[in-house]
Amino acid sequence: MKKSIILSILLLTANTCLYAQGSFWKSKNAYLGQKPPGDKPEVFAENLLVQRDTFPMDRVAFSADGKEFYYPSNITWYNTDHAAVRYFKYENGKWNGPFVLFPHYFAPTFSVDGKSIYLEGGTKRVAKHAIVWQSRRMGKGWSEPEIYLIKPYPLYDYMPTQSGIAYIGGTDDPNKKDMDICSIKIAGKDTVVKSLGPPINTPGYEGDFYVAKDESYIILSDKESKTYECELWISFHKKDGSWTPPVSLGPNINNGVAHRWGQYVSPDGKYLFYSTGHGPQDCRIVWVRFDNLLAKLKKENLKD
Repeated sequence: MKKSIILSILLLTANTCLYAQGSFWKSKNAYLGQKPPGDKPEVFAENLLVQRDTFPMDRVAFSADGKEFYYPSNITWYNTDHAAVRYFKYENGKWNGPFVLFPHYFAPTFSVDGKSIYLEGGTKRVAKHAIVWQSRRMGKGWSEPEIYLIKPYPLYDYMPTQSGIAYIGGTDDPNKKDMDICSIKIAGKDTVVKSLGPPINTPGYEGDFYVAKDESYIILSDKESKTYECELWISFHKKDGSWTPPVSLGPNINNGVAHRWGQYVSPDGKYLFYSTGHGPQDCRIVWVRFDNLLAKLKKENLKD
């Protein structure tokens, strides 16, 4: 009898905690307190993210409970010497920040359990090698980034998933000059990289992408021009393990010639964030309602 009562209390407490955690996404304070957009992209929190001579760029990351927001900033597109990961934290009834967390790093990505952040950049360079960095939660803060992976091939946009397989912009062919979207599986000292192949990958460049934690879809930067402008397209994972031919996210998102990268979907699945612009002068992070568009495209393109 006592065990049943204790179990009931524990379950009630767990459910209450989960509800409290999930309910924050529906509160007026979610997403830095910004008014959510509709079906057309809008600049996200410009007055908060643009700081002095820096501008926001690349992929952002929210904690699972929505009360932490991480984003990269820089003063240029093509050099990471002045890049930094900054963050806001909701505490004591308000958003606090931005604070500089990781100077010289960018592209923050949470581990599936939220206990680590993976990063690109850093001040350490190894000739002809790429590095993925890892920082771990330490109480209310984060540890100094340490090398998680170092390989003699690209490790761009490292993104873990619930299955234990991660994805990168890289190559499993040393003779290929451009990057593919690849799966990467680590088992002990062995690291297996495998290109997803067509129809996702082409003879050209595929490196900027976002993969859902359940691997149900990939949003990739596609149709890239010689000057790196591109569009956002989506491919769905089929039951047989293959991927559907990528299709456009539509004219509201692909509304003219621009750079589009750093795609990321908020943990509640409602909004797509990405970086866009024509140069440092107008580069901004934008967001757009995504769950309805995702459901529509999935129904149209995933028949089995």
